[in-house]
Amino acid sequence: MFVRIVKMSFAEENIIPFLDNFETVKQKIRNFEGCQFLELYRDKHNTNIFFTYSYWNTEDDLNNYRDSDLFQSVWTKTKQMFNAKPELGV
Repeated sequence: MFVRIVKMSFAEENIIPFLDNFETVKQKIRNFEGCQFLELYRDKHNTNIFFTYSYWNTEDDLNNYRDSDLFQSVWTKTKQMFNAKPELGV
């Protein structure tokens, strides 16, 4: 199993649009081949910071998702809402 953690920080005015978009796409991501788990968490103290945790069967499965049209559409929309560079963890 391969675990991917992404820390994202949003401008205050973009939080609701981000959450709305996440609600729209989360099942599509969860159903992507190789995805075992996807959750979104919000920082308790800095409420403009969110974390996605996703579990993939293999790193290749994650890379296949990252090369997909689904990822491109999600990421294109999401990255416009950031107020800081996202941080990746594994």
